[in-house]
Amino acid sequence: MNKTMPAPTCIIDKVTAVRRLNLLTINVHKGFTFFNRRFILPELRDAVRATGADLVFLQEVHGSHQQHAERHAAWPETPQYEFLADSMWPQFAYGRNAVYPHGDHGNALLSKFPILEHHNLDVSIQGNEQRGLLHCRLDVPGHDQFHAICVHLGLREAHRQRQVRLLLELLDSLPADAPVVIAGDFNDWRLKADGVLAKHLEEAFGRTQGAPARSFPARLPLLRLDRIYLRNATVRSAKVLSSYPWTHLSDHAPLAAEVSL
Repeated sequence: MNKTMPAPTCIIDKVTAVRRLNLLTINVHKGFTFFNRRFILPELRDAVRATGADLVFLQEVHGSHQQHAERHAAWPETPQYEFLADSMWPQFAYGRNAVYPHGDHGNALLSKFPILEHHNLDVSIQGNEQRGLLHCRLDVPGHDQFHAICVHLGLREAHRQRQVRLLLELLDSLPADAPVVIAGDFNDWRLKADGVLAKHLEEAFGRTQGAPARSFPARLPLLRLDRIYLRNATVRSAKVLSSYPWTHLSDHAPLAAEVSL
């Protein structure tokens, strides 16, 4: 006698959509304190881990540096961004901006979500400092696309204006309905770049506190250099991390924000 077996039940695992993200951006000053007095990357890693951020935007992070590695016993065997990621951020991407005989540095993104693709857009002005925009597309549950751009702009106003135009061209190339986070060191103490970007994006501290945050120098923040810009996302809270130990870990105070998607 043949017995008909019931069809197997199809169980579909539903991944919970991500509706909130914690963000952190910091210029790590290549792992040294203000004026390069002390190498403090291990302490910086502990502090960054303690924030529990989902995405960490890093500027001035070393990929390698042979002389520093020989001089400092605590210098990691892996690139600095990988050392900072440790086991907490399984995904990371690096955009090399500056290359010199003993090593290189650039921007990096540490992510708790898969990085599907990334590329580094060179926005350097010929004959001057090397700068880049690290663009990553992430797999964030509940969103068809999610984009993160780590920024480090130049020191000269004319250069920043050109670099902001390139940033806006990149923004225009992304899907209009996709969440986008743009964070980093804009070197925009005159707020001219903010005046342009604010027409297209919401700045976290501008929204919550009326103006971009004072983040430099870390021990007595006066200049509004660092930013977190959002599109198709809403800031819930934003804070400058300007107390100990952050005051001793870089020349820039980090910015932290919680956002809703």
